Amino acid sequence: MVSHDATLEFDYESASTARIVAESVAREVGEIDDERSRTTIDREAETVRLEIDAEDVVALRAALNTWFSLVDVAERTADTGTRTLETGE
Repeated sequence: MVSHDATLEFDYESASTARIVAESVAREVGEIDDERSRTTIDREAETVRLEIDAEDVVALRAALNTWFSLVDVAERTADTGTRTLETGE
């Protein structure tokens, strides 16, 4: 039985950035999940939403740390790609 949950919402300046971030981290859904926590992801326009369900607070904290890190890397990568396209460098 799931007893702890969290919803993370990330808003971006454009739907294309949200799509890039969502597609980047979506690859990990199912790979990171285990018997103690499950995550789903969806995107609507400029918003990416992660819903985490966990059996206990320790599993929830671990999942949150993991997903925050993955989203951070995806955001930084998307920013680098955007800057590269804009400056041609």
